[in-house]
Amino acid sequence: MFKPQFTITNSILKHIGWIEGAKEVIDYAVMVPAWEVKFQEEARVRTVHFGTKIEGNELNFSQAQRVLEGQEVLARERDVQEVINYRNVIEYIDRLGERYGLSGPGGGVGAYTEGWLKKIHELTTEKILESGKSGQYRDARVVVKNSQTGEVSFRPPLAVEVPIQIEEFFNWLNRDNGREVHPVLRAGITHYELVRIHPFADGNGRVARAFALLVLLREGYDVKRFFSIEEHFDSNSEEYYGALQAVSQNKGDLTLWLE
Repeated sequence: MFKPQFTITNSILKHIGWIEGAKEVIDYAVMVPAWEVKFQEEARVRTVHFGTKIEGNELNFSQAQRVLEGQEVLARERDVQEVINYRNVIEYIDRLGERYGLSGPGGGVGAYTEGWLKKIHELTTEKILESGKSGQYRDARVVVKNSQTGEVSFRPPLAVEVPIQIEEFFNWLNRDNGREVHPVLRAGITHYELVRIHPFADGNGRVARAFALLVLLREGYDVKRFFSIEEHFDSNSEEYYGALQAVSQNKGDLTLWLE
């Protein structure tokens, strides 16, 4: 049974308090609709660009923006496809958020599913992985490397263990003991656990970040989609990978990562 290990520290409490305060200000801020849409569109471009850049995509911001506008750019075909795919992922989780989020018709009720996870991976790797592997759990051993340094960060579980560990994770995410955890921490735990399990042959980092974003979106912490968490991770990539590595170094304790 999956049970995340972490301690609610003063630092975590302080940051959650700050997040709650900022969320309230943003939620109740009055803004001209046209400006709100503009901020959301800009954040979407940053999310797609930095969400692929941190994984080694070589398109610069301007090129990524032109790709998303439907223009042609002189670049490696895979880099262009990754940007298109991640745009499609963000649109997919937006639709899930609208339908299954707190403000949606279901009032936030409904389980997270492995089908959503596999669909996110399918969209992430469209025209990149062969069709038999896209949207399917891996069948071989993999290692996780820092895309900036090439250093092996950690070794995920064997392929045969992936379905079991994913099932145990979703059981936690959907049951009361998981739902009692603050949504921001749930998103952080989701992010790490999907990276740790590394359920797919490729695209796991993007899938993990996208599914964590879905948790925030469904549970009311999308803050109107004005910000790009991916931009923060890319701007602090050494700290990002270091915090991920620290979990295994601390025998699975997630506290430092969540802080």
